[in-house]
Amino acid sequence: MRKEMNKISTVLLLVFACLSSFAQEIDEKEKEKALKSSTNLTWDANKALLEDDFISAEVDYRKAIAKSGDNSAAPYNLGNAYYENETYNEAFGRFKEAGEASTSKADKHKAYHNMGNVFMKRKDYAKAVEAYKEALRNDPTDEETRYNLALAKELLKKDQDENKQDKDDKDKDKDQDENKDQDENKDQDKKDEGENEDKKDQRDEGDKGDEGDKDEEKKDDNKEGEGDNKSDQKKKPEQGEGDNEQEQQPRPNQLSKQQVENLLRAMQNAEKKVQDKIDAKKVKGAKIKNEKDW
Repeated sequence: MRKEMNKISTVLLLVFACLSSFAQEIDEKEKEKALKSSTNLTWDANKALLEDDFISAEVDYRKAIAKSGDNSAAPYNLGNAYYENETYNEAFGRFKEAGEASTSKADKHKAYHNMGNVFMKRKDYAKAVEAYKEALRNDPTDEETRYNLALAKELLKKDQDENKQDKDDKDKDKDQDENKDQDENKDQDKKDEGENEDKKDQRDEGDKGDEGDKDEEKKDDNKEGEGDNKSDQKKKPEQGEGDNEQEQQPRPNQLSKQQVENLLRAMQNAEKKVQDKIDAKKVKGAKIKNEKDW
């Protein structure tokens, strides 16, 4: 029983192997057929491109790429067509596709060389250097690629130096602006300090002026007080001390005009009072005398 089962298993494996081989053969034939069709479309596209019929050429190239992914010529040629029309983004995509589809180093070299050319048009020198290096890895003998690599390196270095100089200039301008702002702030601070000092001096002068006014007021009060005392002294003749009247009069240069007038008025009033008292005594004396006579 086991022997019969083993025989059946062996037969099934043989059948499966045959089917797999047959399927692979069919697949290979389909791929060959698709590649052949893709190649024919590529030739038609090349012909249309030579006749300056870019639209027909683009359509056939796209059909060829869709037919077979093993046809690296179709995307490469389409990339060249885009490059000639200065459609660099489309060109780069097709060159990259050709490089990935290529099985030979020669085809890879051409694809990466042209990718480097696209980067040079974009002025992306760093990526151009890497693309040319990859191209030389696949074909170190290509002098054109080597020349392009040297040019890309030189332009990259120049670009980096310019960027560094621009950065240094910007940093320098920034430092100058900051220093200018600091100087302006210092000048403003000095100006503010000067204004504060001026205000302080004005306040001090105002205080001194107020003190001077107060001193003047005190002097005037003292003068007025002296005048009052002297006025009182002038009033003393009412008490019988009229002999010192001339000695107690203030000197004119020490009193204001108003104070002198006040003193004169006071003297006149005092004299009038004295005279009134004298007159009053005379009248009273006469009356008393008359009464004694009775």
